[in-house]
Amino acid sequence: MNSDLEKTFVDFFKPNQRLIHKICRIYTDNTEDHEDLFQEITIQLWKSFPGFKGDAKFSTWMYRVALNTAITLFKKPQKKELKQSEVDFSTLKIEYEAYEDDEYKLKKMYLEDKPYREIGEILGITEGNARVKMNRAKNNLKQKINAG
Repeated sequence: MNSDLEKTFVDFFKPNQRLIHKICRIYTDNTEDHEDLFQEITIQLWKSFPGFKGDAKFSTWMYRVALNTAITLFKKPQKKELKQSEVDFSTLKIEYEAYEDDEYKLKKMYLEDKPYREIGEILGITEGNARVKMNRAKNNLKQKINAG
């Protein structure tokens, strides 16, 4: 493996791995499945990284790969058993950062800090549609918080 490619991947990956945890949290309901999905997404990112051209931000590209991986693994209403990819991942120097779930983080949405244009790119929708969806999501979240 190309050590420069590995270093570049790790340098991009490390500051953005919380994004993967957020996706894992949506698609799993226990720690073991969360960790398995995190690993599978990381493997898919590594396999796809040579094709990353930098046309979009790394975090945008990473989000799409992660979301597509999770959706592929969990298409049916019943959760599928995760199948582990056969990639020797031990050579990459990635430290797993545990995802901490607290009240603040439940209220904070990852995409909230992104411009609607970028949200649209991530989700594959128009900027206007992204604006509508984000406002609806925020209103739904406020209602659930106020009702609880």
